[in-house]
Amino acid sequence: MSKRVFITGLGTISAIGSNVAESLSSLLQGETGIGTLKNIETKLAHMPVGEVKFTTEELKVKAGVSPEIPHSRTDLLGLIAAQEALKHAGIDDVSAFKTGIISGTSVGGMSTTEQNWKAYLDLSKSGAFLSEIESHEGGYSTEKIADSLGIKAYLNTISTACSSSSNAILLGARLIKSGFLDRVVAGGTDALSKFTMNGFNTLMILDEELCKPFDQNRKGLNLGEGAGFVVLESEKTSAGKERLAELVGYANTNDAYHQTASSPTGEGAYLAISETLKLANVKPSDVSYINAHGTGTAVNDLSEGTAIERVFGENVPPISSTKSFTGHTLGACGGIEAVFSVLAIKHGLIYPNLHFKNQMEELAFKPNLKLVENAEVNLVLSNSFGFGGNTTSLLFSKV
Repeated sequence: MSKRVFITGLGTISAIGSNVAESLSSLLQGETGIGTLKNIETKLAHMPVGEVKFTTEELKVKAGVSPEIPHSRTDLLGLIAAQEALKHAGIDDVSAFKTGIISGTSVGGMSTTEQNWKAYLDLSKSGAFLSEIESHEGGYSTEKIADSLGIKAYLNTISTACSSSSNAILLGARLIKSGFLDRVVAGGTDALSKFTMNGFNTLMILDEELCKPFDQNRKGLNLGEGAGFVVLESEKTSAGKERLAELVGYANTNDAYHQTASSPTGEGAYLAISETLKLANVKPSDVSYINAHGTGTAVNDLSEGTAIERVFGENVPPISSTKSFTGHTLGACGGIEAVFSVLAIKHGLIYPNLHFKNQMEELAFKPNLKLVENAEVNLVLSNSFGFGGNTTSLLFSKV
């Protein structure tokens, strides 16, 4: 068993970069990755999205996989991020210690299914595309990533909508603390698809302009895609290595209010944040920065902001939503934002909340608007909230 869980490796790919270094550069320069959709043909092509700037075939080359073996865009994004995280952690033999992988995703290989569904229904057709139907299942991406990395001790897929990858990190930490695993590659991956674009458009929560989290005139979210993974290690396996941060608190709660809307009082978020701080045995005033869920929808930002004010009162720490850089990457957002949270601690950064102009009438605080460098960042709270009222908070600490 291990009382403490450390982060020793980071990996990410999103609209703002195909690795950690490129992503950090975009965050430092205030460059959003949200722009015009190129890789999907849809009637919603006018909607701005945070799209990874590679075709699926180009992602196969970056991931180093055979073009002959079926891979969905979702598992390729995840594999690229997980490969980087393992390399960063200096792990070249995953069998040296009991190592597992837990990956979150919301729609798995939906984008691949959309390309082939008409052919699937034509019984006269045959070919390699038929094997790609397996990618539709949510756990397929985890299995493909694990196979490529050689991880066999433990595999798990979590699909709790937009809190999926935060819950993957939470579960990974618990499995290490229980002594079941020594190391866990934890995070998540999701690719853009017509299904998600049509679904969120039907809910009328897509912004036709760049999203404006926590702005009085916010109109909705911009969808995105990508992957983010961290390597979690026990005290034993991380000894002698660079410990980038420690995961000191976490909690998963439920809003129990509505299938797709969070409560006006932010009950689930309030409980998640409160329980996270309680587990870490820290006071609200100890938190240096909040990486908010901050989708830019009317409902989320009011609910999350209300919950934050219930916990922190008049002393809300600096807060921003990096979804204004990446778009909302759904099941991957918790993993990507965990990477950004650890980078904030390592480099003393507080990221800006892009496109904010107008103070929300219901909230007393406003988000951080400019990049802060050389800050004393000791504790970062990262929120991820999903449909079904699933609410998760993670707390990362400087080591």
